[in-house]
Amino acid sequence: MKIATFNINNVNKRLANLLDWLRTARPDVACLQELKATDSEFPVAAIGKAGYGAIWRGQKSWNGVAILARDGEPIVTHTVLPGDLADTQSRYIEAAVNGVLIATLYAPNGNPQPGPKFKNKLAWMRRLTNHAAELYALDLQCRAYRRGYLPYEVLRKTRFCSRRAAPCFGAFSTKAGWTPSERAPMYTFWDYKRNRWQRDAGLRIDHVLLNPKAAERAS
Repeated sequence: MKIATFNINNVNKRLANLLDWLRTARPDVACLQELKATDSEFPVAAIGKAGYGAIWRGQKSWNGVAILARDGEPIVTHTVLPGDLADTQSRYIEAAVNGVLIATLYAPNGNPQPGPKFKNKLAWMRRLTNHAAELYALDLQCRAYRRGYLPYEVLRKTRFCSRRAAPCFGAFSTKAGWTPSERAPMYTFWDYKRNRWQRDAGLRIDHVLLNPKAAERAS
């Protein structure tokens, strides 16, 4: 099974890019983040025409996540991260595809810190850790700062460098036994300022984690 993840950053504005990628990459499962569209605005017809069934949870102007399955329909298991009935943000969705349980998420930003948004981020990560402990196979995205990918002084006041946020990610990945699926480090984000894309001055903020059994099958 070929599982891919794509931070689409507005699914309707970049629909042509998404459809072209689906045609060329042909993933069995595609996990999308930052739909930036309501449920009714999700382009389900165009995605279906491309050969993919879909489940999604949208939100106007912000957030939004989806799971696409080639030649099939994902079976929904969760449309919100358990643990907080008051959570209305569209950041988590989970489904079974051909017997594999898959989730995609868009973690809270947390800025500025300290503050209520950062406090919410820490609570959200604790909920994720608790829920992940109950799951068998999960393919997901998390963000965490890694020293060496951008100058520390540039980021030291942001949530990427937080001494409080990093342990949350570490607890989730190490205590639960999740391991990165990538064979080598790579950047997943480049700021548009100061020619960082042109200079390849990137930052690793996205991770795909697998449990031990799934990691053995990853290629």
